[in-house]
Amino acid sequence: MKSFLTILMLVVANIFMTFAWYGHLKFGTGKLALPLIILISWGIALIEYCFQVPANRIGFEENGGPFNLWQLKVIQEAITLIVFTLFTIVFFKTQRFSVNHLIGFGFLILSVYFIFKK
Repeated sequence: MKSFLTILMLVVANIFMTFAWYGHLKFGTGKLALPLIILISWGIALIEYCFQVPANRIGFEENGGPFNLWQLKVIQEAITLIVFTLFTIVFFKTQRFSVNHLIGFGFLILSVYFIFKK
C-alpha cells in the first residue's frame, strides 16, 4: 500500500510541477510580467511540495517505506519523463515526439531496472 501511495503522490506532484515549470509557455501568460509568472509558478510549486515531501517520507525505507533513497529518486525521474511527455503531447501540438526521444527515455527507464536490481 505504501508503494502505491508513494507513486500516486509522486505522479500528482509531478503534474503540478510540470504546470509550474512549463504551463506558462502554453496558457497565454506571455503578456504577464516575468516576476508575476514566477510568483504564480511558485504557488503551483507549493502544491507540488505538499505531495512530493509526504510521498518521499512515506516511501523512504528508514521511515517504514518500501524504497531506498536511490529508488525514490529514479522513480521520481521516470514519473517526470512520463508526465512531461504526456503534457507536451497534449498541450504542445507543435512539439514532435521522435525516435531519438524514445531511445533516450528508454535508457533512462533502464536506470530504474538497474537501481532496483539487487
